Amino acid sequence: MHRTKLPLTKWFWAAHLIATHSNGISAIQLANQIGVKEDTAWLLLHKFRAAMADREKQPLCGVVEVDQTEVPFRTDDDPNAPADGRIIILGAVEIVNRKTGEAPVTNFNKPYLNTRPRRVRLAMSPDETQDSIHAFVRANIAPGSTLLTDGHSSYLGLNEGEEADRYILDQRVVGKMAAHVVLRWTHRVFALMKRWAMGTFHGFRARHIDQYLAEYAFRFNRRYWRRVSFDRILGLAVEHAPHGYEAVVGRKARANRTNSPKRISTRNRKTDTGMRKDGTKLIVIRDNRPAIPDGRK
Repeated sequence: MHRTKLPLTKWFWAAHLIATHSNGISAIQLANQIGVKEDTAWLLLHKFRAAMADREKQPLCGVVEVDQTEVPFRTDDDPNAPADGRIIILGAVEIVNRKTGEAPVTNFNKPYLNTRPRRVRLAMSPDETQDSIHAFVRANIAPGSTLLTDGHSSYLGLNEGEEADRYILDQRVVGKMAAHVVLRWTHRVFALMKRWAMGTFHGFRARHIDQYLAEYAFRFNRRYWRRVSFDRILGLAVEHAPHGYEAVVGRKARANRTNSPKRISTRNRKTDTGMRKDGTKLIVIRDNRPAIPDGRK
């Protein structure tokens, strides 16, 4: 909201639509709803997404499903244009008991029945190497949690090391079986994310993929409390540092406007007695004649 020229009512209305819209909202939809230009709505969306991404996050704990997927991206705005490549996205889903809301007991090689997803974390990854996957797990999941994963070799080593830093690894070899049978909730989250991307944005763009994933995780984690998420998103926007257009597009910010350039010539100002240069003193004549600036005849 720093140095905004929009009325606060439009900010509140935009925050309400972003937080409560079940299918997400695009820049064109937001522009039509609040009565602004598409470019303004696009910038509003990215400012709120930046606030969503920088929020304080509690790490996932208990039993957590971890998996990766690939989604196509494109640079052309034509929805019928072919994909320009694929993005690797890592996902973690915290699962709890459907009735009690508590984490299930670790159950090796047996299905976790009667569960539901609670919170998710998503992030783009440059590759599927061990370093990338380990960094994602340690950044988003609390040590000591049970990692329910497939047989990917990159997860090996997370159950080693110091006791305070290691995880319980429960790997399931999928083989010829459908992956969503073993990792039910991560694939449900991935499927909803892909449908959201294709239906609302007609495909992801690689440049702002982290912001899109932050918005999806923010709204998914608050899917049962959408009215509360409206208050939360406003609080995040107020607490967030100024995030202008230059920061959104990755351009170097302009110099601070408070440091005004030095003037070559002295500025003339209009006063009651006529034009007067800055820095000149006003001499008061104690008679009926008007006051004249210093240095004038």
